[in-house]
Amino acid sequence: MTGYKRILAAVDLSAESEQVIAKAKQIQSNCENTSLQLLHTLEPLGYAYGGDIPMDLTEVQNQLTEHAESQMKALGERYGISNDCLHVALGRPETEIHRFADEHNIDLVVVGSHGRHGLSLLLGSTANGVLHGAKCDILAVRIQEH
Repeated sequence: MTGYKRILAAVDLSAESEQVIAKAKQIQSNCENTSLQLLHTLEPLGYAYGGDIPMDLTEVQNQLTEHAESQMKALGERYGISNDCLHVALGRPETEIHRFADEHNIDLVVVGSHGRHGLSLLLGSTANGVLHGAKCDILAVRIQEH
């Protein structure tokens, strides 16, 4: 097993996140002195709605962020990951994962991937976006549908 020192598990907070975290924890357990960080990225509401809605979405965005932080804390408690290793970012997932990985000298990013047919074979759009432009190893965990 490669001696990874800093692992990032990028999670979307769906039930499938547990598979990504479990794989990252498995890798961490096979490496000495390895830290595990969890990152969830929220896309700003302005990305989805642009200037089409003439209202301030700040309060709604703050509520979404607080909810994500609460869910991350629950995942941290479930998997024994300390609060200082739980992160919520605002932006495009691929961009924020790359930024976080660069800023924290991440050796391995673990992301979930759905098996697809046709053009999106193997990787979903986020996993594919993370793969391209990454400066470290990427592990795409095949999400098992239940």
